[in-house]
Amino acid sequence: MLEMSDAALAIVQGSFTMAVRGEVWRDGELLAADIPIDDGSEERDRSLAVAERISLSVPRRDRGFDWEPIHPDHPLAAYGQQLRISYGVDVGGSFEWIDRGWFQITESSTDGDTVSVQAEGLLAMIDEAKFAAPFQPSGTFVSTARALVEPALTVEVDDTLIDRSIPVGMQWDDDRMGALTELLDAWPADARVTEDGALRIEPVTDSGTSVLSLTDGTGGTVVRWQGASSRDGAFNCVVARGEDAEGTQIQGVAYDLDSISPTRFDGPFSPLAVPYFHASPLLTTVAQCRTAAQTTLTRLRRTTGRRLEVSMVPHPGLIPGDIVTVTGAGLTAAPCVIESLSLPYSPGEQRLAVRTLTA
Repeated sequence: MLEMSDAALAIVQGSFTMAVRGEVWRDGELLAADIPIDDGSEERDRSLAVAERISLSVPRRDRGFDWEPIHPDHPLAAYGQQLRISYGVDVGGSFEWIDRGWFQITESSTDGDTVSVQAEGLLAMIDEAKFAAPFQPSGTFVSTARALVEPALTVEVDDTLIDRSIPVGMQWDDDRMGALTELLDAWPADARVTEDGALRIEPVTDSGTSVLSLTDGTGGTVVRWQGASSRDGAFNCVVARGEDAEGTQIQGVAYDLDSISPTRFDGPFSPLAVPYFHASPLLTTVAQCRTAAQTTLTRLRRTTGRRLEVSMVPHPGLIPGDIVTVTGAGLTAAPCVIESLSLPYSPGEQRLAVRTLTA
């Protein structure tokens, strides 16, 4: 969860007065300190390569300034301009500002008296920056991550991750984001853009201390199951394959043994193995393959696990990956992880998609 004071945390459990502030920066220069935001929303989904998206509605003219992006250096143009969004909570007559993070403007358009602004998380820069020539990594996982991302974003690596050497002969042709994803999968690790605009690389986990309790019918909160069912793409084990120093193919397998998983290996889904295959030359030992298989299984559950939709008063501190405790829809104080969310930038209702971690 994003940093908030105890006073602000108490207030956002119920109705409160809010505000949104947007700054625009370009190449280290502040272009606008306070964009006049009439409306907008923020969407986050950690299953996407670029998890964050925001949309803003800005008046064409405000306080004597024309907000229509008519030249490349305009604050709302899409040529390197970055938004820093803060969400304000009225605490005792003054606003406490919660940093929601940095976003790169991708498109701005004018319709009548309104300028519509679209922006994405900073990983969009990595997604669009293809290799002009084949990239041959060397050194270690940490140095390769930095070579793939910096100077667009500063890389921060969790101290608990173990660095190791990159195998000789690796090459990526053009997809920089694909290379970063393969590196993370083989490490194994997760990456997220922090509210300070850095790329934080950390272990893959779906555990932790609950940051919020949500109860159906309390404070306007509504909890209901999201119904969906398909065998398309379903699996009950993950096979990770690599190659050792002698060129021999190696592999590790992780079985879905979660008691609440509808596709668990020892359940009615199938009496046979239905594998999901993952292969990478970055995996050079059986132990690495087994770890990558287990981590891939954890990551894939984010899109296949049982989900609930939560409608609630906006909580500007929540982000995907946070653990919350849910009571409702037949669950009692059940730990769940936030997979995606929608946060309004004007008074309204916030929606969360959460995945159950227990029965």
